[in-house]
Amino acid sequence: MSKTTAVHEPAAEPTDEELSEQTQVRLAKRARLIESGAEAYPVSLPITTTIPAVRAKYPNLETDATTGETVAVAGRVVHLRNTGKLCFASLQSGDGARIQAMVSLAEVGQESLDGWKDLVDLGDHVFVSGEVISSRRGELSVLVKEWKVASKAVRPLPNLHAELSEETRVRSRYLDLIAREGARQMVRSRSRAVASLRATFDHHGYIEVETPMLQTMHGGASARPFVTHSNAFDTELFLRIAPELFLKRAVVGGIERVFEINRNFRNEGADSTHSPEFAMLEAYQAYGDYNQMADLTQEMIQNAAFDAEGSHEVTWADGTRYDFGGEWDRISMYDSLNAASGWQVTADTTLDELLALAQTVAVEVQQPTHGKLVEELWEHFVKPHLERPTFVMDFPVDTSPLVRAHRSKPGLVEKWDLYVRGFELATGYSELVDPVVQRERFVEQAKLAAAGDLEAMRLDEEFLRALEYGMPPSGGMGMGIDRLLMALTGLGIRETILFPLVK
Repeated sequence: MSKTTAVHEPAAEPTDEELSEQTQVRLAKRARLIESGAEAYPVSLPITTTIPAVRAKYPNLETDATTGETVAVAGRVVHLRNTGKLCFASLQSGDGARIQAMVSLAEVGQESLDGWKDLVDLGDHVFVSGEVISSRRGELSVLVKEWKVASKAVRPLPNLHAELSEETRVRSRYLDLIAREGARQMVRSRSRAVASLRATFDHHGYIEVETPMLQTMHGGASARPFVTHSNAFDTELFLRIAPELFLKRAVVGGIERVFEINRNFRNEGADSTHSPEFAMLEAYQAYGDYNQMADLTQEMIQNAAFDAEGSHEVTWADGTRYDFGGEWDRISMYDSLNAASGWQVTADTTLDELLALAQTVAVEVQQPTHGKLVEELWEHFVKPHLERPTFVMDFPVDTSPLVRAHRSKPGLVEKWDLYVRGFELATGYSELVDPVVQRERFVEQAKLAAAGDLEAMRLDEEFLRALEYGMPPSGGMGMGIDRLLMALTGLGIRETILFPLVK
């Protein structure tokens, strides 16, 4: 890996007083525009093409050349220079492509030129019609014959020549999209990555479904839910923490390869890798197991990297190159912990022994269990040293109540977590389909909940009823879409979510 960094000072934010003064000036221009008989926000305009299409058609127009082609385009004014008889503006389309508009006295006349100078501001959307030419400086331009305001901006744009503050980027993503190519690229990358995921599932015969976001019983993960109330049913409801229990119902019903991409909600902390609202992918395959789901997950992510970024080797925002290619390592949680620590921890190691070991390295766990301590110790010793994408296999049973017991390792379950870039990106299981054992696991979770564990699962009788009709042996996996984009781009979760929840 190679790494380069660049430091940019954030733009100084205008004061409320400055904004108010500029807004009043722009509102006055809006009023003058309407008084003149024109429209400040016309419902439609006779646009014939787009700025990107014009640039694609004339990529290398010679300096001071003409084309004889008249076009009608619209875009946002992001640069404006008004001189005597000739005015210049850079118009930007939604994808960031720009073209120069040249408004001259000779082409539009004095009244139209004066109107341009008086009424058009940075940030306005304008419509221009005229011949495509190249300026004396070789810039692709429209020599304007006619112009109209398409949408009058009554607030000024931020300084487009300086970097926006992180606070502005997150809270006012629309400004980020206007100002920064990186923000626009994130939207495109995310769209391509999600389309790639769907294409991979389609190739393997999966069916996409939608399951309830409002649930009478939260489950499918260990997390604290958001609670709401239905007036129509006069009952407590929960925003879902996972779609798992409904997707498994679909498998019971015969939809043997099923997936969903949608929103989950968890009433927990927010940091660089966690958001209370996030996009989640879950998939289940009848007659599969956790090994097959690991194969599928590697294929999906490699396809997404290639389709979104053009290569299995991606370049993160800080210049680091990260390779998703090749076969990914699969390591045992217990074996890798023992190799890194020099201990001999097994599924039979007692809670007291684990507490003593954890104390020696200052690892603390609230409401400790065998599984929670093993996972925390693994994160302490092993997680920081994972470089390449790595499947961590075979977890303690008490932290995975929806997972099948390991076929050859007593006390463990057939579960993996995929780690990329130092965080958990995806998880996969050989699913627990025995309704008797599943009930026992739920009872154990209920005991934890009674002891004060707010993330413990509830006993879900409706789900158990479905299992009792027979669910085939199955493999399942889940992956955060926002985290996938973090892995592909090297950015934090608030950058990969278009409109993140902020306080």
